[in-house]
This record gives sequence, C-alpha cells and structure tokens, in this order.
Amino acid sequence: MEFSNGMRAGALGPVTWTKSKRSNATGNCVELAVLPGDRIAVRNSRDPQGPALIYTRDEIAAFVAGARDGDFDTVLD
Repeated sequence: MEFSNGMRAGALGPVTWTKSKRSNATGNCVELAVLPGDRIAVRNSRDPQGPALIYTRDEIAAFVAGARDGDFDTVLD
C-alpha cells in the first residue's frame, strides 16, 4: 500500500494508534501509528476518520528531539 499525506486515517488499514497520556477529556491530542515502510502517521484524535499526515521515522525523531529540547516552546506563548 502506498501512503500519502491527507489520506483518510481509516484507509491506512489495521494500524494501532497511540494517544498521549497527557490527552484531556475534550480530545485535544494527536495520535500516532507506525506504518509499514518506516513511516509514521499522525491524526487528530477528535477526527479519527479524518486525514492523516505521514512522516518518516527520522522526521518524527527530529521533531520529538526538538520538542524535548524546547525548540517549539515559543508556539505556546
């Protein structure tokens, strides 16, 4: 299967979505799923059948490392 950005999350097939433990009761969180071919899908937990963004493992690793380092803290100011 070929994956593309914006495809419906439901069309990704049988994947396991992981939600942050920091998610709140109103669903303000994103979920990630590991896909074949070293790809990772990201979807909005409030719209589980909506579009998914597809990234490489390296792209997600760089984002997570940047978040840990505080590189994106200014977007919440």
